[in-house]
Amino acid sequence: MIPSANRGPEWLERLKPYRQRLLNEPPELVVEGTLSRMVGLTLEAEGCRAAIGSLCQVVTKSGKTIGAEVVGFSHGRLFLMPTGDTQGLDPGCRVIPMGKNSLANVGFGLLGRVIDGAGNPLDSKGPLLTDAKMSLAGTTINPLSRKPIREALDVGVRAINSVLSVGRGQRMGLFAGTGVGKSVLLGMMTKFTTADVVVVGLIGERGREVNEFVLKILGEEGLKRAVVVASPADDSPLMRVHGALRATCIAEYFRDQGLDVLLLMDSLTRYAQAYREIALAIDEPPATKGYPPSVFAKLPALVERAGNGDVDGGSITAFYTVLAEGDDTNDPISDAARGVLDGHVVLSRSLAESGHYPAIDIEASISRVMPDIVENEHLQLARELRRLYSTYQQNRDLISVGAYRSGSDPRIDKAIAKNPVILEFLQQSMDEAVDMSRSMQELQQVLAG
Repeated sequence: MIPSANRGPEWLERLKPYRQRLLNEPPELVVEGTLSRMVGLTLEAEGCRAAIGSLCQVVTKSGKTIGAEVVGFSHGRLFLMPTGDTQGLDPGCRVIPMGKNSLANVGFGLLGRVIDGAGNPLDSKGPLLTDAKMSLAGTTINPLSRKPIREALDVGVRAINSVLSVGRGQRMGLFAGTGVGKSVLLGMMTKFTTADVVVVGLIGERGREVNEFVLKILGEEGLKRAVVVASPADDSPLMRVHGALRATCIAEYFRDQGLDVLLLMDSLTRYAQAYREIALAIDEPPATKGYPPSVFAKLPALVERAGNGDVDGGSITAFYTVLAEGDDTNDPISDAARGVLDGHVVLSRSLAESGHYPAIDIEASISRVMPDIVENEHLQLARELRRLYSTYQQNRDLISVGAYRSGSDPRIDKAIAKNPVILEFLQQSMDEAVDMSRSMQELQQVLAG
């Protein structure tokens, strides 16, 4: 052995044959494991090793192959979450690590297509033509390299364009209970928004709603520039999570091509619930109303992938629906979503029941970037309309029973006079598109005089 102090170039020359032999060595053989047990939705494998997020194949004794992903490990055991049907599994099934993580096929060939959470086509338009692969986990963007939000995005909805103006690259929440018109509003924005590409993620919804959204709400014309990723409620929790990640990954690809992308995800709540199912299945303790702590780490990790790219890149303007269970907008997921989003649009059940569509409650809604993307005149008009609307709502009971006397308060008098035209201004047919300039003109007309 040559002392380390005397090692020089001749030492490296002597090592060359050994290094070359090591480089030519075949890779380590894949060690298969066996399925030891299944608890709920979780598979436990012994005798093999794999990293978190890597893929495995579980082979039954009849030869059926089931995909699974590593979601945890403990004391020499791997915790796997299956991506498909688990019928036929029994103890002793072979578990084969695949040595790779989940990837998404991306490309312009996805436009006009409907795919599932695994990336397989759900329509009858033949195989998918893609030209690249990206990791479902995405890549982190340096916040200092992101392009600032300085340009308004025309979504074709009068109430949003005028009072809740959205910036290109903004992340907005759409808070709503069931049956108040959130899917219709998403469909309107899909058809009317001035974006190059629209990516729609239908996560955890009913299968009937997926078909209805594609055929009726989106339509043939809207589908031409859109990609729909559908993972309905009967999919496994892992597949629902993959559906949300895949939709985001596809949006990132188009943003990296310099395009302006509109990402609509329905819903962020179902994504969180799918992660809750996975976390509870591997014995993570619940913390807040049944949600484990890891769920609240996954929400910002998903949302932060949207937004603007670098100065020369494209943008992802994202709308995430958040389900208000029992019309309660203060549940844990709603609170967490408000903290990571750039604003929120709240849909009111009382407005929907009165036939007011879209049922946007402008008192409870806000766009945090609006002061940076509109002219000062526009901002002042929007604030004036909010004041008049809020004044009327606060005194509605007095006005309804005739307890208010005209002339007692000029602000209330003006709110009463303007209320009919304000309500008409905030309503819009689902087949009518109202661009940004027209929204501004009509806002001025409503407040004139």
